[in-house]
Amino acid sequence: MSERIAIVGGGGREDALARRLFQDGAEPISIMPNDNPSIRSISSESLVTKSLDTDMITRYIIDKKPDLVYVSPDGYLETNLVDKLEYNKIKVASPTSASFQIESSKIFMRQLMKRYGIPGNLKYEVLDNEYDIQKLLSNTSLEFAIKPSGLTGGKGVKITDQHFNSRAEAIGYAQEVFRRDKKVLIEEAVYGEEFSMQLFTDGVNSIFAPVAQDYKRLYENDLGPNTGGMGSITDIELKLPFMRPGIYERAKDISRRFVEALFQDGLLFRGVLYVQFMQTKDDLKVIEVNGRLADPEGMNIVTLMEGDSVDLLFKIADADLKNSKITFRRKASALKYLVPKGYGINPQPGILSVNTSDLPDHVHIFYSSVEGELDEVKMSNSRAIAIMTEADSIPEASSMVELNLWRIKGDYYMRHDIGTLESINKKIETAKTGNYKFIH
Repeated sequence: MSERIAIVGGGGREDALARRLFQDGAEPISIMPNDNPSIRSISSESLVTKSLDTDMITRYIIDKKPDLVYVSPDGYLETNLVDKLEYNKIKVASPTSASFQIESSKIFMRQLMKRYGIPGNLKYEVLDNEYDIQKLLSNTSLEFAIKPSGLTGGKGVKITDQHFNSRAEAIGYAQEVFRRDKKVLIEEAVYGEEFSMQLFTDGVNSIFAPVAQDYKRLYENDLGPNTGGMGSITDIELKLPFMRPGIYERAKDISRRFVEALFQDGLLFRGVLYVQFMQTKDDLKVIEVNGRLADPEGMNIVTLMEGDSVDLLFKIADADLKNSKITFRRKASALKYLVPKGYGINPQPGILSVNTSDLPDHVHIFYSSVEGELDEVKMSNSRAIAIMTEADSIPEASSMVELNLWRIKGDYYMRHDIGTLESINKKIETAKTGNYKFIH
């Protein structure tokens, strides 16, 4: 008899996970803010609602009697949904709202690092009045990252020398954040190459996935504003080619120490933790920590996973991960998102035709913020379709994505440079010289 697993979320990472669970014999039940046709097609039952009414969603889940629930997007994890499910004796493989503070409060994350001496912390200040904001930002030539403490979808962080024409504009933005949130986080700005380390954890034991990199910038050659992520790569090794010797081992140790610190704080974090690192010229810095599968990088690792994904979620929920047999295929991967033209600035969503016939095993198409049917979807203002391929090298996987673009017809925008040989070689060369131009 199939295990009934309720999945909350309707984006690309949820599609990848739902499909993997279905492949491994589960019976998905879906709760989605958008009527994702791919998730719907493999779900025995679906609820489509944009509401964050956790009482209503809890009642729906209780009525469907799932064996386990996986809550995926940050907007739901920030609520008390997981807490209510656990109160009703429903097994959940996701963090409680208290544990999810590691993402929902950037201030909590920085202070946790400070309390437990976790390496890689940035210099930071938490300011709670306009006078201190003015004083800090105007009396120095140093650059800063201005951050709301809460969730921003990857788009609320602004850098003083990148997003503003003057210090006065930067001060104005910081004060705007303060007036809304009653506090603002100011961090030192650092230059380097970002990558993410994702791990599955039951709060004590952890399984590390291959390191991934998200291409955040809207335009090719890493230009333009930050987005939710235009695509992602993993390599045939656990690390990425541009990572200097010792960086992978250090990142793994720091990530493990976050799990330990949360446990020592009385917070048993269960689910997926991912740490966003930046390899700087001389050091390794923690940029942020998230309490869920990354999007898009989560699609890469879920697809490359070998072993029983259903068993993995139950072992996370049961705090029994030390007995898991999960490994990852020794393949490189490249993923590229198709988005509406004008995405992130003035999106113009249209219709996409999708051809999934005779899809090779190494090619994967995931549906994100779309509605409609499998062969024709209506885009929203957000990311629409992800094409991911597996190969023996990142550039080969990148080329395979391009070779399968004929499967998608319609007006869209996509970054073609994700995972190309030129892109990878540029990152390797920059790591050697330390001449980083990109800043957090």
